[in-house]
Amino acid sequence: MKRNIVVGIAALAGIAGLALNAQPASAEDYASPELIAAAKAEGKLVYYTANFAEIEEVVIKEFNKHFPDIKVEMVRAPGGQLITRVRTEAAAGKLIADIVDHSDRALMLPLEDLFQDYAPPNAADYNPEALISPKFWPRATIAWSIAYNTELVKDPPKSWMDLTKPEYDKMIGQVFAQSGGTTWTRIMFERQVLGEDYWAKQAATHPILYPSGAPMADALVRGEIAIGPLLYNVVYQKQRDGAPIKIFFPPEGAPVNPYASGIPKTAAHPNAAKLFLNWCLSKEGQTFMIKELGNLTSLKVPPAYPEGFDPKIVKLWYPNFDQYVKLHGPWVADWDKTFGYRQ
Repeated sequence: MKRNIVVGIAALAGIAGLALNAQPASAEDYASPELIAAAKAEGKLVYYTANFAEIEEVVIKEFNKHFPDIKVEMVRAPGGQLITRVRTEAAAGKLIADIVDHSDRALMLPLEDLFQDYAPPNAADYNPEALISPKFWPRATIAWSIAYNTELVKDPPKSWMDLTKPEYDKMIGQVFAQSGGTTWTRIMFERQVLGEDYWAKQAATHPILYPSGAPMADALVRGEIAIGPLLYNVVYQKQRDGAPIKIFFPPEGAPVNPYASGIPKTAAHPNAAKLFLNWCLSKEGQTFMIKELGNLTSLKVPPAYPEGFDPKIVKLWYPNFDQYVKLHGPWVADWDKTFGYRQ
């Protein structure tokens, strides 16, 4: 299956490359006049996402600066709930999404047959490690970092291993393992890169557990916790807004989670959906999300890096997708036991 996926992606990338060579250069080459006209005629798209609403609102606002005639109706739901909604609506023949954007690629892959063939014009520019299907594309790529409250921490951590120090007892927050694909990426990284005993050492600091990064980031700002691993884009805006927070990418590596975004076969506004994804996946769109949101990118040649990221020091860590799928159940159960978590 994996070989077929790679071959399919390569074929689509080749088609996209030929298309780029055949068309005259335009702004980013992400949309032909015909696509823009067709998208404007549709006038809207329905966008299902598992990402944080406040982040996606910033992206939609920027997209509408370019295409104000296209209304984006966002439906935001946590990962598991979003997949359930897509399955239920599809089974009833009532799937209204024009785009489904999800943080857990393993949950999206079984739904592949619901989606139409799609590739952005710059398909060949994307890292194959971020691709699991020729129908799904990493519109967003986010990375884990460590954040701390500068008013509470005078001797801040400098690495992932520092989060096991006894001096940080009861000061650390953690998003629990069952929260979704992004957190699973982090805990997989911890066990494979930092060592099989890392969880036990970290659990010994008695961290406070949270259901997702948003409430944990809020708790960090309020001073209810002092330190914690958080997705960079979750806390970046708070830091920019003046919260007493500092964020850094630890030298052992930054676990990366590419999203999977696709267009259902039943999309009522397919041209508007293609235009939105084309823009998001373009160099222009990726640069905006890096600089304004703190995202990274799955482009082979990053057009920029988020503030504080030095590619000479910090390496990006992509999970092996086969292991990402196969290890999830038993390793999450081990994590729950280690941290004493019960649903």
